[in-house]
Amino acid sequence: MMQLSLKEIDENTRELRLERQFQLYFDADVAKNQIGRIERGEHVPNIISLIKIANALDVGISEIVDLKKN
Repeated sequence: MMQLSLKEIDENTRELRLERQFQLYFDADVAKNQIGRIERGEHVPNIISLIKIANALDVGISEIVDLKKN
């Protein structure tokens, strides 16, 4: 089983959001404080949140969790 890195998730989420310059919490329907906690590496998002975030960023989940590098 592949181990996901919290650091990779937070860095990738932040980078993708900044590239697209929009309010991720609004577009993903995920609480603003939760997005902040994910980006700071304080919270591991569940699969539903990952799907919402990926859809809002118009990327695959693998781009957020960086499965390609593992």
